[in-house]
Amino acid sequence: MTEEIFRKDAYAKTCAATVTAIDGRGIQLDRTVFYATGGGQPGDAGTLRLGDGRSVAIVEARRDRESGDHLHVPAEGAPRPEVGAAVTAEIDWPRRHRLMRMHTAMHLLCALIPQGVTGGAVGEDKGRLDFDLPDTVLDKEQLTAALNRLIAEDHAVETRWITDAELAAKPDLVRTMSVKPPTGGGRVRLVEIQGVDLQPCGGTHVARTGEIGRVSIGKIENKGKHNRRITLHLED
Repeated sequence: MTEEIFRKDAYAKTCAATVTAIDGRGIQLDRTVFYATGGGQPGDAGTLRLGDGRSVAIVEARRDRESGDHLHVPAEGAPRPEVGAAVTAEIDWPRRHRLMRMHTAMHLLCALIPQGVTGGAVGEDKGRLDFDLPDTVLDKEQLTAALNRLIAEDHAVETRWITDAELAAKPDLVRTMSVKPPTGGGRVRLVEIQGVDLQPCGGTHVARTGEIGRVSIGKIENKGKHNRRITLHLED
């Protein structure tokens, strides 16, 4: 299994690693800073730097659905390292940091709209969340003001783990209706925005809400009888 350094430290930009396998799906490492696509957050892009000076451009990190392998997908035509080669894994940090800011802002939006989440996607500049909100009118100016107030309050963002049994005893922690957090491994990761929000999440987030910067609500759309889609933008 690949050691996923980003689970403990979302600010780790590089790490030394060893190639453990390579095939048509991608490159596997013994440890990595690359977040793999999941939970609506895109996988990281970046570079694997080889000992001979060559670089392997990585266009996406993803997880194999069947095996669970953590895969680094190289760009077409990029050199391929050998199994056992020592590499330095380096993510595209500016892109990752914007995704961290957006993902954390989306947790704040969840806190302001305490209804089931039916879908979502994290983007560098724009994200969206779909809520189960029948017959509800939302004011985007009020939502924008409330989000920026929570951001300016600079709440701490922390992670911790609970057991599968603890999560089963507190089903209200799970906000997503269509996708449930993975269980069966014995524990589940929680992301807590102090005094604001607490829910299972495996993504990457900033350490304090003040780091998000100003945001704005874009479109609020009806996507079915019970579905309201809210678009969120980073303003810088």
